[in-house]
Amino acid sequence: MIDPVKIIEQPVGDVVKPEILHAENSHQSKFDMVLLSVRRLLKRGAVANLTNLLRRLHPADVARVIVHLDTPQERRTAFDLVEGIAEQGQVVSELSKEMIPQVLEDSNAADIAWMLRFVPADDVAYILGVLPEERSQEILPLMKDEESQEVVNLMAYPKGTAGSIMTTEFFSLPEDTMAQEAIKTLQQDTKAETVFYIYATDQTGKLAGVVSLRELLVVAPTAPLKSMLMRDVISVTVDTDQEEVARQVANYNLLAIPVVADEGRLVGIITVDDVVDVIREEDTKDMLKMAGAAEEDAEMHTSSMQAVRLRFPWLFTNLVGSLVSGLILWWFRFTIQEVVAIVTFIPVIAAMGGNLGLQSSTLIIRGLATGRVELSDIWKVVFREMRIGLTLGLICGTLLLVAGWVWQGNGSLGFVVGSSLLITFLISASMATVTPLMLKKFKIDPAVAAGPFITTAMDITGVTIYLGLATIMLEYLR
Repeated sequence: MIDPVKIIEQPVGDVVKPEILHAENSHQSKFDMVLLSVRRLLKRGAVANLTNLLRRLHPADVARVIVHLDTPQERRTAFDLVEGIAEQGQVVSELSKEMIPQVLEDSNAADIAWMLRFVPADDVAYILGVLPEERSQEILPLMKDEESQEVVNLMAYPKGTAGSIMTTEFFSLPEDTMAQEAIKTLQQDTKAETVFYIYATDQTGKLAGVVSLRELLVVAPTAPLKSMLMRDVISVTVDTDQEEVARQVANYNLLAIPVVADEGRLVGIITVDDVVDVIREEDTKDMLKMAGAAEEDAEMHTSSMQAVRLRFPWLFTNLVGSLVSGLILWWFRFTIQEVVAIVTFIPVIAAMGGNLGLQSSTLIIRGLATGRVELSDIWKVVFREMRIGLTLGLICGTLLLVAGWVWQGNGSLGFVVGSSLLITFLISASMATVTPLMLKKFKIDPAVAAGPFITTAMDITGVTIYLGLATIMLEYLR
């Protein structure tokens, strides 16, 4: 990245206050300094200086700057000042799906089609996929026939599958090709996006094996590829879920993974940079679901009313759960009237059970996402979490028993509180473990089991157990 101090020292009037020139010595990051400079240059209309600044930034950093600007007009202005049609294409490919329609709003279809010529086909499919459909249909006919057909084919695959994120610009050769011919062909190839491996195909186009570049360089020039192939190739099909693709790449330390059609025909590859994007996207989705939030709300560009609409369903779940807890308290009102001291520990039981459930569910969901927990481990995992719940319940239950005895001077109350917490912990650990595993078995995202659902369910369960046990032991509590 450039040194923004050098840029902002150029004569642009009073665009930059003196204290900003010394920001390098403060706690501001270089990106913060660049963003501040861009905002001030935009405000003053210092086009030449802003163009010079953007020219020196990496496309990913330009995209990041655009995302953090305040208004759609500022974002479009900054994008228009990026020099070079190819550079603009790289910037667009780095933007989020919410930003792409904004920055391209003022661009005509012909300019967008020309810009997309410099963008890999999988990125073009992504860009057109987030634009309004009528806009995409306007752009596609303006692209070269072979390019537009390739993009249409990629867009036909369901979102979130290997086919939707693969690139068709890969390097493959027939398995009978000799090593020297393969090297010559590789040197002349300019279309392949990234060459980590050479994929070999048989006469029908099926994936026969893979050769590393290192091995290709050390064999005899006349050796055919089939003599050095690694035939046990890790591959995925076009309909494989992108999360499974990321798991395969991570498990086997691959730089790229081939994508085959049902009949085994090689149709594309997925490179590690696309896998990183998938991991980030899937992790974000899971974290938001576990927090009871929506993906659209995470971009921080939605209006207040949109945010309210997205968050309300999850909060409504909590609201219903809280009303159920209130109804339980009403059912046991006579018990509470008899021994008012019971009220003291209701928040403790509810909070502790919900927190343990959230811990267990989070660990299980993360384990399922990373492949550390498999469905075949269900009983092993359940019993482990139950042992943990039992141990923590004994420890915390004993502490509550002592607290109830000392605080309220009633050993029976301490016993009820401690026993209730122990039982709640056992049920909470079991429920929080089994629920994500069962959802996974039925092909439902287990992340929905965490957050509001687990905590609300355990609040209700804990209060019910506590007041039920207190009712049974009522004569000893008076």
